[in-house]
Amino acid sequence: MTALHSPHQVAIAVAPNGGRRTKADHPAIPLTPAELARAAAECLEAGAAMIHVHVRRPDSRHLLDADAYLETIEAIRAEVGERMVIQITTEALGIYTPAEQIAVLKAVRPEAASLALRELAPDEAAEPAFAEALDWMKRERVAPQIILYEPAEAVRLAAMIRRGVVPWPDIPVLYVLGRYTVSQTSAPADLLPFLAPEAPRFADWSVCAFGRNEAACVTAAALLGGHVRVGFENNLQTPDGALAPSNAALVASAATPLRQLGYQLCDAAALRTGYLGG
Repeated sequence: MTALHSPHQVAIAVAPNGGRRTKADHPAIPLTPAELARAAAECLEAGAAMIHVHVRRPDSRHLLDADAYLETIEAIRAEVGERMVIQITTEALGIYTPAEQIAVLKAVRPEAASLALRELAPDEAAEPAFAEALDWMKRERVAPQIILYEPAEAVRLAAMIRRGVVPWPDIPVLYVLGRYTVSQTSAPADLLPFLAPEAPRFADWSVCAFGRNEAACVTAAALLGGHVRVGFENNLQTPDGALAPSNAALVASAATPLRQLGYQLCDAAALRTGYLGG
């Protein structure tokens, strides 16, 4: 997931559970460490190079907890070894404070982590703590990905890079096409505002989308130079509107057209060489 890759190498990440959906939404959604490990292996086989992990409480509610993350990371590594990059989320879901989010990040010291700009740096007053967390990630070689929900956030992030708040000249980002709302369905055109001529450019950008158009949205992103994230966190349907049997089926729905269009898929080794800095 980096400018160092060939334009014809696309990284597929899978977000298999998120922090909201439960077995009531889909019986195959993976929530336990063992279920996430099995899903990782299936998605690896289907073409994913990275797994974006949420952990849950016993009652399935969203959780940020270092021990739970470490147990899940261990389970996934036992199943797939080093063949997938494991990215944890710091998402608050309205439950955790920025300080709590950063504390869990530091306690886990994962290979990679996603951070929502609107949660960890909602205003200028929060920027020093955000900058310190990013400095720590750079020192500890924890790969960041900044979650951006609207183009205005991309503009703000670019300004923070210029002001030195972000300790890299560029940083990987994820453009979210839509919102976590009932019946949300994204469209490929939702990506265009993020790529408008006046919009900031990030060398390493990915896209996730909601609903049955997920595969179309991420294919469009790949054609325009981006990378992709799919999975039950954002979507439960195959492109024809049927309930997807598994996360691996959604990975395949993205991988198949990309391969047919002549794109190569990044494996974890390629991802680490660029996205994780070698």
